[in-house]
Amino acid sequence: MTVLSQAPTTEGAQAPSNDPPPVRPQRPDDEDCCGQGCVPCIFDLYDEAMGRYREELAAWQARHPGQSPA
Repeated sequence: MTVLSQAPTTEGAQAPSNDPPPVRPQRPDDEDCCGQGCVPCIFDLYDEAMGRYREELAAWQARHPGQSPA
């Protein structure tokens, strides 16, 4: 049986440089909605994407304390 182990982490160690911040989803323009009550509406999809973005951003900020996603 093979046991995989993670490399030890060091307190205050820098996060890898190949860990870019998540990209904020672009909000649809008001004119993009057809107003027909679609399920899901493009704004529902945007809200879901924003929720995922917030979770990913919180995780990124935990890996990069004190840094701004710019």
